Amino acid sequence: MANARFQRIAVLGCGLVGASWAALFLGHGYTVAAWDPDQATLDSLRSRLSRSLRQLRRLGVVGRGRLAVARDFGAAVDNADLIQENAPERIDLKRGLYRDIEAAVGPLTLIAASTSSFVWSDLAKGMRHGERLLTAHPFNPPHLVPLVELYGPDAGLVRRAAAFYRGMGKTVVVLKKEATGHIANRLASALWREAVHIVAEGIADVKDIDDALVDGPGLRWAIMGAHMTYHLGGGAGGIAAYLEHLGPGQERRWQDLGTPRLTPALRRRIVEGVLGEAGGRTIAQLERQRDRALIELLLARRRRRI
Repeated sequence: MANARFQRIAVLGCGLVGASWAALFLGHGYTVAAWDPDQATLDSLRSRLSRSLRQLRRLGVVGRGRLAVARDFGAAVDNADLIQENAPERIDLKRGLYRDIEAAVGPLTLIAASTSSFVWSDLAKGMRHGERLLTAHPFNPPHLVPLVELYGPDAGLVRRAAAFYRGMGKTVVVLKKEATGHIANRLASALWREAVHIVAEGIADVKDIDDALVDGPGLRWAIMGAHMTYHLGGGAGGIAAYLEHLGPGQERRWQDLGTPRLTPALRRRIVEGVLGEAGGRTIAQLERQRDRALIELLLARRRRRI
């Protein structure tokens, strides 16, 4: 892994996450070869990318990378320095894809897995050169949300990958040991588990739960994380004072948190509540509204970074 730079990037899997990654790479001037086994997905890629690239321009990302839509898998990975893999979350599918990659490229090509739940040791089983595999989990949509979570056994390779992603404005966090769901999805899953428990217990409706999150802790979390938020919650004494005086109350809340089961009845209540909150807006409409708000929030954070 002596080459310190990645120039040619292959994006394998061009659905929601893969197309977003491709837009980010193109916006930063990289050469991108994109491949997907589904022809319709490839046929629609350029039109989907145009919207994402317009959004990036609003954030000042104006590079003009070169895109090659590859109909052939071998052509997509040929001479790639980095492969951003975005296959569906099926371990057999991903392992099979890695076998195909290793049969087509040399041992120096880095493979970055956009997995949301699988750990490196499960993904790397059966690989000849598993050390060149990293988990590189983005938060959706990757071209707008800065986070990418890295894990791999080769510290030098992790540093190279971190420098590459940071060069595109990403916020890189590195796991010290692998964990199912990495960091952010574990946090998000813990929060949503309690949100579902509140529905199951009849404490509040779906919309009120979402409103409480967005207009309460969500506002603070867009500025600083959970630990720093509680540091301020301790007043002049900071986190030490919080843990001393309010720690017992926090433990009582932890003990009262729920572990709901997604029964058919509870699923129906969640679906009905979410559709009611959506108010007839389609997924595409909601995505556009979310993305516009994300861009405004990112611009505001640049002006008022803590």
